[in-house]
Amino acid sequence: MPLTLIIGNKNYSSWSLRPWLLMKHAGLGFREIVIPLYGPDSTAAVLEYSPTGKVPALIDGDLHMWDSMAVCEHIAEKTGFGWPKLPAARALARSVSAEMHSGFQTLREQCPMNVRGRKRVAPNADLARDVERVCAIWSECRERYGAAGPWLFGSFTIADAMYAPVALRFKSYSIDVPPVPAAYVATVAGDRYVAEWRRAAQDEPWRVEDTEKAGMPV
Repeated sequence: MPLTLIIGNKNYSSWSLRPWLLMKHAGLGFREIVIPLYGPDSTAAVLEYSPTGKVPALIDGDLHMWDSMAVCEHIAEKTGFGWPKLPAARALARSVSAEMHSGFQTLREQCPMNVRGRKRVAPNADLARDVERVCAIWSECRERYGAAGPWLFGSFTIADAMYAPVALRFKSYSIDVPPVPAAYVATVAGDRYVAEWRRAAQDEPWRVEDTEKAGMPV
């Protein structure tokens, strides 16, 4: 039985992108079910697959799981793909991935995922702190482990899956970042699977007006 990944709108669902992107880079074949979010029947539809009523969720035979990090960890266990091989690099990758999973609330609120959107924002102090921290993480990972390739730890890892939606947010909201983080944003934007996701997002018919109006225009 093929893997089945339940995701939300590709234009808006950053949490859905994370395991989807990892599974693509891992070379896994899978079926995807897209459930439009923020509609009157959205939660009920998601509850058929996830007890939290939130995406993503993964079905792997008799196994049902939810939450992006849980799904990513399962894929790593299943394939051996997802975390750096070196213990020190793996420890850092897990730490920065967990930080993304639990933090950066201001960035989420003021710059919600909108793949189709283009708006320049002037970060306030709280947003600037989030952006600065993200840039520090990317710069440290690239400086310590990036010599082997263009991703945070050279090769693609779960850390890249976790931060790819942030890179897309920086593009959507025209957030200026220093050269090393800017190069990483370009790596994410140029990835063939990210391009596939973005094309699908462009073709989606659904709009969430609150998200479309989000951001703080200059």
